[in-house]
Amino acid sequence: MRRHSTPPKPTSREATISHLGIDVGGTKVALRLEHDDLSISESSFRWAEPDGTDAMTSGDPTRDLDLLAHHVTELCTGAPERLTGVGVAMPATLDATGTVTAWPGRPGWAGVDLGGALSALFGDAEVRCADDGDLAALAEAHEAGCPDLLYLGVGTGIGGGIVLNGKPVPGVGRGSCEVGHLVVDRDGPLCDCGRRGCVQAAASGPATLRRAARRRGEDVTFAALRQAVADGKPWAMASLRESGRALAAAVTGVCELVHPALVLIGGGFAAAMPELVAMVAERTAALGRPGHPLPPVRPAQLGGLSSLHGAVLLARGLPD
Repeated sequence: MRRHSTPPKPTSREATISHLGIDVGGTKVALRLEHDDLSISESSFRWAEPDGTDAMTSGDPTRDLDLLAHHVTELCTGAPERLTGVGVAMPATLDATGTVTAWPGRPGWAGVDLGGALSALFGDAEVRCADDGDLAALAEAHEAGCPDLLYLGVGTGIGGGIVLNGKPVPGVGRGSCEVGHLVVDRDGPLCDCGRRGCVQAAASGPATLRRAARRRGEDVTFAALRQAVADGKPWAMASLRESGRALAAAVTGVCELVHPALVLIGGGFAAAMPELVAMVAERTAALGRPGHPLPPVRPAQLGGLSSLHGAVLLARGLPD
């Protein structure tokens, strides 16, 4: 676990007002506690892996929630403080009551009353949950000072969101913006959602590695692909470029509908493969219609912390 706090908290008896952001992932959870004296406390932990061979695809919600409660308590222990807001970035699908209806990364959570569990954990503090991609987009929009943008996070999957007039679309509590499940190839690879040709199935990190393995004729690790791209190996460049073309197709389709001023691409895989963003930018520019140029495509600024920063913004009541 990683933890830091700077500067020291005040020693007065007056409670420090604090806002907690939680970025929940399939294998890891990050927490960020921001205080009104501008100090920050952070920690992260990995979910306990369940017994058996399905460690990465199941999850015990009772054990997971107990572990979350432990780390929240540990992070918040210290000087007197008043936790006024909690924002939670979730990759799962929730219904209107706050119940998990689907979470491919941890299917054991299906049916869990997450809203009730979090309310019990945090007491009087207001707790708000939203899609991690939507919150990442919101945080990137704030960081870039751009109220109208499209964000794509390319990692194990592909998430993202749209921000217009400074607010996520369609809006917190109205469902998520599933950019990763835009169909870009009707005859494309099978996605974990059950459809074929979703941009996630064509351009995520694992999808790119599978394509590279087919071209090379043997399994390709991330490190091997990273080095091969740096060396300009044709099989690696072609594999990455195909992912870039799929992402550019998704970007183009979204931009024709909502006309953002800027497109940002982040996520762990994209951050480690800067060539990918350049490929998407080049292909997107080429897809612009006469008289209708598409917006610039640039790297995201918050790296792997986009969703976490978005969760803190949610805890602070943004968007209102």
